[in-house]
Amino acid sequence: MRSSLYLLTFLYLHSWATAEWCYQTQTCDDTCKDPRHWAALFPRCGGLRQSPINIVTNRVHFNSALPPFSFMGHTDLINITVENKGHSAHFALPQSVRLTGGALPGHYRAAQFHFHWGGNGRPGSEHTIDGERFPMELHIVHIKEPYVSLEEAEHDMAGIALLAFLFEETTDDHPHLDTIIAALGQVQNNGSSTVIPNFRLSYIIPAAKDLHSYYRYVGSMTTPGCEQAVAWTVFHRMLSISSRQLDAIVNQCRFRTGQPMTDIFRPTQPLDGRVVFSSKSGTAQGSLIHMWFSVFSVLVMHIILIHII
Repeated sequence: MRSSLYLLTFLYLHSWATAEWCYQTQTCDDTCKDPRHWAALFPRCGGLRQSPINIVTNRVHFNSALPPFSFMGHTDLINITVENKGHSAHFALPQSVRLTGGALPGHYRAAQFHFHWGGNGRPGSEHTIDGERFPMELHIVHIKEPYVSLEEAEHDMAGIALLAFLFEETTDDHPHLDTIIAALGQVQNNGSSTVIPNFRLSYIIPAAKDLHSYYRYVGSMTTPGCEQAVAWTVFHRMLSISSRQLDAIVNQCRFRTGQPMTDIFRPTQPLDGRVVFSSKSGTAQGSLIHMWFSVFSVLVMHIILIHII
């Protein structure tokens, strides 16, 4: 009896440890679990603080206590290791890249950044705004000090700080994304890696002084095990990418199965009672819009009443 119990326990742990997850089934005989079934193998993916979410702008709570960020190391020349992880490509960042401010409870050091995209003209951002999905999304992952790994940080509700930038499609190329695209072209297959030398993070994101407006909520990582330990910051300001660059970036990498790496985003998750806040800069803009909308509504109603009478 005891040996049978040990065997069952071993088989369960082994199946959990070797479980494969994916964004979508890629071959007829693929047994990986897509986002609809992640929670069956990774229970935290079924939690009540999951990400990404749809941000409904007229339900956002403005909070003037959300201050600007302070970036450290973002303008330094660094060497970035890029690796194909089989489901996305990670760009490893040195510990000299750090983050404070933004009402985050401590100092955070950068770990890596990565992108989420669609395919064949489909949008691929993870977060949506009022139901709209955007062409691409950048995530910069930071770990709270003194934690040394994501595994340690996941036990703290704010152990991980994730900065998210949405992209909008433009006619002109982004001046520095071709370097990213070229690196992705060198890591087409699962496990392959390369190095981008002499790169600045400021090449792809604006300076902190230009990032005062943002949304904030508590959530999770958007890949298994979906650790609910993330302070999310989704910036109002969008980054640019041309249609040429978007087509190129989508066609560089392949999943672990060898299929094209497309539609690498998790669907939005229920808010489950959480509150989404917006920073002070967003407050002024949102309040002004709300004020003019209210004035417009009153004027329209007044005109309607005049015609009725």
